Amino acid sequence: MQIIQSRRDFLTTLSAAGAAGVLGGRSALADEAPPEMTTVRLGKLGGICLAPQYVAHELVRAEGFTDVRYVESEAGMALLDKTARGEVDFTQMYAAILVGALDAGLPLTVVAGVHPGCFELFAHEPIRAISDLKGKRVGITSSTDLRHELVAIMAAQVGLDPDQDIDWIADPTVKPMQQFVEGRIDAFLGFPPEPQELRARKIGHVLVNSAVDRPWSQYFCCLLAGNRDLVREHPVATKRVTRAVLKAADLCAAEPARMAQRLVGEGFTPRYDYALQTLTELPYDQWREYDPEDTMRFYALRMYEVGMITSTPNQLIAEGTDWRFLNELKRELKA
Repeated sequence: MQIIQSRRDFLTTLSAAGAAGVLGGRSALADEAPPEMTTVRLGKLGGICLAPQYVAHELVRAEGFTDVRYVESEAGMALLDKTARGEVDFTQMYAAILVGALDAGLPLTVVAGVHPGCFELFAHEPIRAISDLKGKRVGITSSTDLRHELVAIMAAQVGLDPDQDIDWIADPTVKPMQQFVEGRIDAFLGFPPEPQELRARKIGHVLVNSAVDRPWSQYFCCLLAGNRDLVREHPVATKRVTRAVLKAADLCAAEPARMAQRLVGEGFTPRYDYALQTLTELPYDQWREYDPEDTMRFYALRMYEVGMITSTPNQLIAEGTDWRFLNELKRELKA
């Protein structure tokens, strides 16, 4: 299997894609001032659903950045802490984590939605609905991680008390998916490539797939955010990075096999088959159709109702978002 390795190969792939959404914006790019900085640091997590950020390397370089770096982090909130401290400039992140970070006062600005769909909630028999989780063991990493937040929101929506009705299991020595495989927990919320592996091994069944099941499928899963001061002081760089990531999202939809090869070839994930399945299943080309502000409001309201945050949705949106770059790019990168 040939892996995309060179800049020339990747740019050839852009030409082969031929989609207006991928190739659009050339004239606008020529008319823009150069970015206010030449080095940009992007976040890196284990989830391959963040593929647009990972395959955007050469697209970011084409936007005028000569040094593009990836800063690795173990957890979503830890990566946002690095972004807030100025150790990372931009990163994709799950909406619920961004809402929690903004509520905690982290100086971040959300600039765009990138793609819907990501997480899947798996369960063992006889669980067939979220309401069946009452009294059951649900695996999480910690009481403050994204798995806990999302399952708690789902439980509250069907009338369960997440604190009283669910037995949350957090074992620092064993990952939640392994606990699920071993039957030590009853349910588990996974992110790619975890759902792909569980389906391949025929372990458990899916209760919720956020790519297709409402209301989760109606909102972005992941959004793009940057350090607040950087976004304010470097608007050209912000727009150029945002454009590169959104073009990369289009490319993931147009060329999933080539982009899956790229993810493996550059060390972002070891399994081509799971990467290809993720890129094929997630609607990466739908970023124009969804409203990131609706996504922020949806998750903020759900988290506010269950006491996870104290800020109102309107407060978080007013203080932590800036959609002007996205609005301009929607006009430039028409499908």
